[in-house]
Amino acid sequence: MAALAANVGIAVTKFIAFLLTGSSSMLAESIHSVADSGNQGLLLLGGRRAKREATPEHPFGYGRERYIYAFIVAIVLFSVGGLFALYEAYHKAQHPEPITEWQWVPVAVLVIAIAMESFSFRTAIQESNQIRGNQSWVRFIRRAKAPELPVVLLEDFGALIGLVFALFGVGMTLITGNGMWDAAGTAMIGVLLVIIAITLAIETKSLLLGEGAERHDLAKIERAVTEGPEVERIIHMKTLYLGPEELMVAAKIGVAACETAEELARGINAVEARIRAAVPIARVIYLEPDIYSVAADRAGTGQAAPTAVPQADTESGSDETAGRPGS
Repeated sequence: MAALAANVGIAVTKFIAFLLTGSSSMLAESIHSVADSGNQGLLLLGGRRAKREATPEHPFGYGRERYIYAFIVAIVLFSVGGLFALYEAYHKAQHPEPITEWQWVPVAVLVIAIAMESFSFRTAIQESNQIRGNQSWVRFIRRAKAPELPVVLLEDFGALIGLVFALFGVGMTLITGNGMWDAAGTAMIGVLLVIIAITLAIETKSLLLGEGAERHDLAKIERAVTEGPEVERIIHMKTLYLGPEELMVAAKIGVAACETAEELARGINAVEARIRAAVPIARVIYLEPDIYSVAADRAGTGQAAPTAVPQADTESGSDETAGRPGS
């Protein structure tokens, strides 16, 4: 919301400055702010749509829709922001013109825009620090499961650098009277936005494809599964983020022989409760009980039960096989 409010205000002032001066840097920055405003709107829309209840067609809910809108943001930033700025830079380089009217306006607008964008960037940093922990900023942006904060961080960072580029282009144009500096500032803005858009697209694509739990969460889940008497070992386990705040855990677990199904069910329920206590976002849990077999494990079949019970004597000519496939 802070980013949206800042970018709407900045876009209006930049457009006014462009209309008064004709500066291509101001036009590129105006379109940049419009794109950023639209992006914040898309992120808010994605956040609302992701809260919809699960349906038979989408039994795991709509949490990953936030990733879809974050990817659209990257496309908008690349096309509307970056490519437009590069086109405008090319056009301005073909017909460079000095800034002859309202010369103080673009400088004043850019300084005000830097102050407003700094407020938005500061807000994003404060919000990110609440969940970043000891991670570096690069790792936080690459590994964060909620797309909104990394997107806003990169957008605000890019906006601040872009404003400096615009100030450089406008300032040098005013000093030298050569409009090529304005074109150069516009081109620098375009290249910056393209790089940021590609970075966002790569990171969001990874989330769309499906990422598993972080190592520290995996360790917590493994401890929760095995620390009780119900489970002898984890045969194999997979995790998947269904959304930024919803993790699915699926595991085949080796259990001791039970006399009744009720006893087995109580054990599984106890393991699920420990997993949720250790990692609260683990909301969808599937545990498959099985009997662990060293031979099957070495064979890499993913099944434990077929060799858990000695097989029939094949030399006697019997076609019977003991055991049954893992359920």
